[in-house]
Amino acid sequence: MLKRTVLVLITLLYPLAVYFGLQSFEARHLVLVLILVAGIRVASLGQSPLNHWFWLPLLALLGLWTWLLNSPLALKLYPILVSASFLILFAWSLKNPPPMIERIARLQEPDLPERGVHYTRQVTKVWCCFFALNGSVALAVTLYGSDADWALYNGLISYLCMGALFAGEWLVRQRVMKGAYD
Repeated sequence: MLKRTVLVLITLLYPLAVYFGLQSFEARHLVLVLILVAGIRVASLGQSPLNHWFWLPLLALLGLWTWLLNSPLALKLYPILVSASFLILFAWSLKNPPPMIERIARLQEPDLPERGVHYTRQVTKVWCCFFALNGSVALAVTLYGSDADWALYNGLISYLCMGALFAGEWLVRQRVMKGAYD
């Protein structure tokens, strides 16, 4: 639980750390922030396939890119990788059932009714769309926005959107699950 909490806090604070760090330091000096976040994220994944074939090579490449070219762009790609990894994970779960949201739902309700199973599959698709859209906007802001725009989107707006989707889905779920037991 502590590892997960630290990961969430570091992920939330990463855009601010990069933004304020770039005001005072060269990008290559901030590669340590990327290594810290990457190390915690990779450790949290354990033996997950994402750990081996997605995160490790990409984070190594970003770290090397930042160090050699002194490029802030590589540091700013991290939030896009987070969205991409969740998109891959959720989409993979659609092809290899049960879908991710069903897995999460069954932690609270092991005997999920058929209506709930169908609903969780649809919600997993919605989250896939969210992660694709979020990653696309994050990429656009990274490539075309200012450092302040990047920090605002990746450090606040994307989390507000995620929270709104989560809250909206929770409200819909209450209604769907109420109907599943009627």
